[in-house]
Amino acid sequence: MNEDKATRYHRLRRRASVLALASGGALLVAAVWGAWGRALAAATEVVLEASGLPPAWWPWATVAGVAVGLAALCEAVALPSAWYLGYALPRRYGLSHQSAGDWLADHVKAGALGLIVSVVAAEGVYAAMRAWPAGWWVAAGLGLTGLTAVLVWLGPLVVFPLFYRLERITQPGIADRLVELARRAGARVLGVYRWSLGDKSRTANAALVGLGPTRRILLSDTLLADYSPDEIEVILAHELAHHVYGDIWKGLLVEAGQTMAALAVADVVLRRYGPSAGVAGVADPAGLPLLVLAAGACSLLLAPALNALSRHHERRADRYALDLTRNPGAFVSAMRRLGAQNLADESPSRLTEWLFHSHPPLPARIAAAQAWAAAASSPEQV
Repeated sequence: MNEDKATRYHRLRRRASVLALASGGALLVAAVWGAWGRALAAATEVVLEASGLPPAWWPWATVAGVAVGLAALCEAVALPSAWYLGYALPRRYGLSHQSAGDWLADHVKAGALGLIVSVVAAEGVYAAMRAWPAGWWVAAGLGLTGLTAVLVWLGPLVVFPLFYRLERITQPGIADRLVELARRAGARVLGVYRWSLGDKSRTANAALVGLGPTRRILLSDTLLADYSPDEIEVILAHELAHHVYGDIWKGLLVEAGQTMAALAVADVVLRRYGPSAGVAGVADPAGLPLLVLAAGACSLLLAPALNALSRHHERRADRYALDLTRNPGAFVSAMRRLGAQNLADESPSRLTEWLFHSHPPLPARIAAAQAWAAAASSPEQV
């Protein structure tokens, strides 16, 4: 019964996600085809002429105007899918108890934050275009990677607190276990924080967030309330593994490569097809819709490879947690409980896993733990 419910939930979620992606892509195609970028740039210039802003600021203001206009169009198209995926569907399947008003408030905050980041990113890209017309995509890629690193660093300090309460866990049972795990791993002790996920959701989760001095492990209040100390310890060990192996830094490096590749493709597309879309040159802000479309298409094509790398990291973290805690029973019970509580997609097709999943399927993770237990208890291992 639960498996059928989970299968239906994830099928509906995938369909809505694909529809949202298709509608966003269609909007960008329409914007390129209809030269909407040129229209947004022209409208911004009209406002600038009336504002009395010094001409030296016009390139920056035009980029901001086009970016804000494009973001507003994208938000108008994406809002129905965002409401369905973030509010209606999770409530229907008992995963969320957040009110419509609270969801809308969170969506507005996320949208405002996303708009600020988008404008800063666009300004950086077009500044690189104006300064280095031939190799702008290298400088812009490095700049966007730096921006991502800053956002990851600020995440626990600024971003997460906008949506959740984070409180450092000081209760001896959990804190002592983390200290002992870190000692055995030879790793620096991280802060462990209670994540108030239960205010909005009935799911349970854990995460490693932050960078450098802001790095910490988050355990949801739903997990702390309902899981045994041994189960929490093995989940802590899994998150500690991501720290030990430097998975956040590796993820940033991989993202830097992806960003550079996407911008290089966008450079080729802008030069070849920009004039037919009303774009005067690579650094013309009217080309922003075409830039986003080309870079987004490249990133979409690279997503399966990034998912495969993420699944590799998760399998390695699972193995590390088993080696460190030597408690496969707690690992298996924790995975089963998390799967049931979060309505995990336990039997995705190979294509679905390849396209969408950043974690291995739950049965594969459990089977790996059982194989580890069998190997650990065999005479050859004694």
